Amino acid sequence: MVDIKLGSMVSEITGDGAAVVLIHGLGGSSNSFQPLMSALRGFRAIRPDLPGAGRSAIRPGLAGLKGLAAAVAEMLRAQAIAEAHFVGHSMGTVICQELAVSQPDLVKSMTLFGPILEPPAAAREALKVRAEEARKNGMSGIADMVSTASLSAKTKDTNSAVAAFVRESLMRQDPAGYARHCEALADMEPPDHDAISCPTRLVTGAEDVVAPPKMGENLAARIAGAELHVLPNCGHWTMMEMPSESAEHLCLQLGVN
Repeated sequence: MVDIKLGSMVSEITGDGAAVVLIHGLGGSSNSFQPLMSALRGFRAIRPDLPGAGRSAIRPGLAGLKGLAAAVAEMLRAQAIAEAHFVGHSMGTVICQELAVSQPDLVKSMTLFGPILEPPAAAREALKVRAEEARKNGMSGIADMVSTASLSAKTKDTNSAVAAFVRESLMRQDPAGYARHCEALADMEPPDHDAISCPTRLVTGAEDVVAPPKMGENLAARIAGAELHVLPNCGHWTMMEMPSESAEHLCLQLGVN
């Protein structure tokens, strides 16, 4: 494994072969995809911590989700990567969609876990409130809320390690960076889904309150040829709650037997 820092963004790079770029969600980091790494043998797996998340510092002047997508594209250009498979979780799924629209030659395929759409008005306001909470009071209350509300009942009852991972992932975030990401989501506009032509696999949990199956159906209807798969007894942290099933879906999308 090699850590590469480009500007303010740190990326973990593992293996050789065709590039697979894995983009985490709100409150996540490169570690969000750790359960999938064994499925990526034979690939060059690139896991950035987005600016303001994980080990990456806030990047001044980087505006919204389009700015985050631009930072990912810049990082890939610096590594001379002209084409890659993209994997996203939650907020990261929107960044993947943005790149598929703005730079279609870059995005060979998309596998989107907990895929989201533009939030309705109430959710936008809630994200702005959460941003203020992070700035004023830090991450503790938010970490408790997310680790409780975003997981399935089965996960909370039988796999407390996942809840601990999610809470720790939130607790490790820079409150200012997390707030900026909340605001980026609150202000997002929908990508031009008609412009997306790459093979797309959507994987969501039956108990995902952030990206419920109905949202996945809506997104699948917008992206030509997209496939939707719903995992039972699974909440929003798809890869952590259902690691084997998530890895299987990724392998199918990548054409790995």
